[in-house]
Amino acid sequence: MGAGGAGREPGGDRVKELPPQVQNQLAQYQQLQQQLQVLGTQRIQLDGKLREVTSTLEELAKISAETPVYRSTGSLLLRVGDREALKKELEEQKETLEIRVNSIKKQEKSLGTRYEQLQQKLSAALEGGAGAGES
Repeated sequence: MGAGGAGREPGGDRVKELPPQVQNQLAQYQQLQQQLQVLGTQRIQLDGKLREVTSTLEELAKISAETPVYRSTGSLLLRVGDREALKKELEEQKETLEIRVNSIKKQEKSLGTRYEQLQQKLSAALEGGAGAGES
């Protein structure tokens, strides 16, 4: 029972044995991993919105000018009077979403590269031990 507070976290003692620079790299690695997950989630959400807007624009182009169009506003469906204004608004939304998705993809690529580099450094540090902090 009196094991001296033996490790609340599994492997916690091993982390404390690592050189401070390797501990720092490990923390950066974990932070990059979280950032990549957040960006991935954001990209998936934006991709879904982009598909929805694109699909709406395609359907709008298919129907005749006489067919009434409705827009969801909260829990109401309101008839759209100015189709051209709606089309313009949807096209602007589409363009904005495309820009945001591309921006996130670039961020993911950049962070992914840093993540892989850090992963290699950590692997070398944990396998070799000597010279682990150099780069």
